[in-house]
Amino acid sequence: MKVTIVGAGAVGASCAEYIAIKDFASEVVLIDIKEGYAEGKAMDLMQTASLNGFDTKISGSTNDYSKTANSDVAVITSGIPRKPGMTREELIGINAGIVKTVTQSILEHSPNAIFIVVSNPMDTMAYLTHKALGLPKNRIIGMGGALDSARFKYRLAEALECPSSDVNGIVIGGHSDTGMIPLSRLAVRNSIPVNKFLSEERITEVVEATKVGGATLTKLLGTSAWYAPGAAVSSMVQSIACDQKKMFPCSALLEGEYGLNDLSIGVPCIIGKNGIEQIVELDLNDAEKNKLQESATAVKKTNGLLDV
Repeated sequence: MKVTIVGAGAVGASCAEYIAIKDFASEVVLIDIKEGYAEGKAMDLMQTASLNGFDTKISGSTNDYSKTANSDVAVITSGIPRKPGMTREELIGINAGIVKTVTQSILEHSPNAIFIVVSNPMDTMAYLTHKALGLPKNRIIGMGGALDSARFKYRLAEALECPSSDVNGIVIGGHSDTGMIPLSRLAVRNSIPVNKFLSEERITEVVEATKVGGATLTKLLGTSAWYAPGAAVSSMVQSIACDQKKMFPCSALLEGEYGLNDLSIGVPCIIGKNGIEQIVELDLNDAEKNKLQESATAVKKTNGLLDV
C-alpha cells in the first residue's frame, strides 16, 4: 500500500506519522511546494522509526509528482489553513485552484488512486475534485465528518465524565460551524441513550461546543488543528488499506440519497478497499431532515462560487 499526502504542513505530517506508526502501509510520500519542506519532514519522521517501531518508508518531494506514481490512496491537505476569525468558506478562492491542480497531477501518475480530501472548505473541495477528475464517486471522499464525530464523542465523554471508548455518536451535514449536525438523539453510552445520563440543557451545550470545535482550536492555536484531523485521515486510510469496512461519516457525492443531489456532504459511509462502498441512509426525524436540508443549501451556495 502506497499513500501520497499532498501538503507537508502540520495536518499532512501528522497524518503521515499516524499512518507510519500503525504500520499498515509500505510507503508514504509527502509532497509540498515549499523547497525542501517535505524532504525535511520525511527525514524527521523516518528518524523516529526505530523508536516507534515501524517499517513504513516515508519520503518527501518538492513538487515532483512522479514520486507519487502508483499510489493507492492520495490525501489532499494542501491549501492555506484557517486563521482566527476566518470561516472555512473564506478559503475557497485560494484553495480551489490548489486542490484542482494537485488532484489532477496525482491522477496523472496514479490513475487508480482513491482520494481523501481534507482541504477547506472541505465539502466544496470534495465536490470540486469530483468535477475536476470525473472519477466514480466511490473514489473521492471528504474527511470532515470523521473529525467532527471524533470531536462530538470527546465532548460527550467530557460531559458524561467517562472514557471516550464508552461513547458513540455521529455528526452529519456540512463540515462548517453552522452546517454540521451532531445527532444527539442517536448518541449512546454503551448502547444506552445519553439522555438517560445528561439533561437536555447539557446535551445542547455538547452539541454547540462540537459545532464550533474547529473554531475553538483555531482561536487557541492561532491556526487550524492537526492532531485530530491527522488521526481521522489515518483511520480512513487504514480502513481502505486493510479493507476494514468501517463506518465513517464523510463527505460523499449524493445522487438521490437523503433526497439530495449534486453535492458532497457528510453522511455515514462504509469505507473499504474500494473507497466508499455504501452510503448508509439514517432514519432521520423531521427536525433532523430540515437541518440537513439547510446544511445542503449552504454547501450548494458555497459550491456556486466555484468555476466548474
